[in-house]
Amino acid sequence: MELLCETPRAWVDLAVDRFDEVLVDHAHCEKKAAAHALSLLAAFPHVPGLARAMARLAREEAGHLAQVLALMEKRGLSLGRDPGDPYAQGLQAMVRQPARERLLDRLIVSALIEARSEERLRLLGLGLPDSELRQFYRRLADAEKGHGELFIRLARRCDGFAERLEQMLRLEARLVRELPLRPAIH
Repeated sequence: MELLCETPRAWVDLAVDRFDEVLVDHAHCEKKAAAHALSLLAAFPHVPGLARAMARLAREEAGHLAQVLALMEKRGLSLGRDPGDPYAQGLQAMVRQPARERLLDRLIVSALIEARSEERLRLLGLGLPDSELRQFYRRLADAEKGHGELFIRLARRCDGFAERLEQMLRLEARLVRELPLRPAIH
């Protein structure tokens, strides 16, 4: 799956300049990713292969959360309250409610979030001045790529996959173009 628009260079500059804010947001993203994997497991336990895949994913995302929290501690940062993510909220608003469509839409939304996260973490891996942080973000970008591919593999099994993916890719690109840039992963 290829996203239909790239993150603007201005986001990279903002993210590097206000990296502490991005780091706190990143921790919230990892926390929500772990919880989201468990919520998919709880909502769709009957889908072959999904429960075990989501259990593994939740464990990996929780591990990423622990790593980001350790970086925050080194920098004297605290997690604080999650202010919310307009990007993820905009994607979640596209999820249809009938069970069959909801599964497909949630899997595609998850894949889109992972793909955008991969892109932005990779950009941090190129743009941050600290070599250890660049390496850390490149590793996490690789992990996000695998997560996105997992969600696409699961979504591909659902009826109407190709058409809905195209619709949601267009909507995701519109969201990225319309939302203001923030010192956040999304």
